[in-house]
Amino acid sequence: MGYRAGVVGAAGFAGIELVRLLSRHPEFDLAAATSDALAGTPIAKAYPAFTGVTDLAFSTHEDTDFSAFDVVFLAVPHKAAMGMAPNLIAAGVTVVDLSADFRLKDPAIYEKWYAPHTATDLLAQAAFGLPELTGDELAAAAERRAAGEAVLVGCAGCYPTATSLAAAPAIRAGLVDAAAPVVADAVSGVTGAGKKATERTHYCFANENLEAYGVGKHRHTPEIEQILDAKDRVVFTPHLAPLKRGLLSTVTLPLAADFAGDDGLNADEVVAAYREFYKDSPMVRVLDAGQMPKTSSVVGTCGCHIGLALNRRAGVLVAVAAIDNLCKGAAGQAVQCANIVYGWDQRRGLPMVAMPV
Repeated sequence: MGYRAGVVGAAGFAGIELVRLLSRHPEFDLAAATSDALAGTPIAKAYPAFTGVTDLAFSTHEDTDFSAFDVVFLAVPHKAAMGMAPNLIAAGVTVVDLSADFRLKDPAIYEKWYAPHTATDLLAQAAFGLPELTGDELAAAAERRAAGEAVLVGCAGCYPTATSLAAAPAIRAGLVDAAAPVVADAVSGVTGAGKKATERTHYCFANENLEAYGVGKHRHTPEIEQILDAKDRVVFTPHLAPLKRGLLSTVTLPLAADFAGDDGLNADEVVAAYREFYKDSPMVRVLDAGQMPKTSSVVGTCGCHIGLALNRRAGVLVAVAAIDNLCKGAAGQAVQCANIVYGWDQRRGLPMVAMPV
């Protein structure tokens, strides 16, 4: 028998992606998947892709007893997780949260962008779930879990994941002008907006259309600033594209004076620096100089492809990252974090190769 795992909010796009990953995970046994709307419905009936894979049916949140579980993944809306996590942690259950409730370290910032935080004690101890950039926090959580403590991980969002993986190596190496704006233009598939259709995500409005939204006020902005230590410098503009899944973030980074101009960095040096930074990060692939990533190359996987280009005339580095918003940007990252917390190879049970065509 493996470790008992449950998914709360399993009928949504991120939740059902968790079901997909956990149903084939060699260590976790998926024992419960909740959805109040679909309670009693077999998962395979709602999502026929699971025919012959699982006989599990959706259960309600309230009627599912998670106290004997080892780990619970929360794929619930923002503000809901902070109401659920305290009881789970108190029962000795490790929690991996996919919402924003345990990402922002400062409760005042969370309140500004979301609502007053009701579990600030847990917020203070939550590990931030972006393994390539916050591995120390996850390693500390793993030590605490190994000692018998239930731990909490607040996973990074999809836009912050791609944007930060693209920008962090250059910023942390001091290549970027510390006073200049960090400009991120990101494009996501419709699944990033959740399962419930809206006037923006309804097929008739989303198809054959590309639009920016949340300009200057998107809630992922403070999360990106926290990760990159770039307070009030991030100009983040998300866009919705007519594709199901996939996310591409293009980040423009003004270079510091010592690295700009004809005598500054060259493209091969930047690629080498990024590859050195990510040498112990098996989910990240830094492409050759001049090669740009495609969302189709990572869809269905927990991988991230990064492409780099120098614009000497403007004195900027352009870093582009492609991820699957549902996998590396949500469910896959949650499983990756859980793998680390349980002391396993972070790739365990995660698909690494996308469909080539």
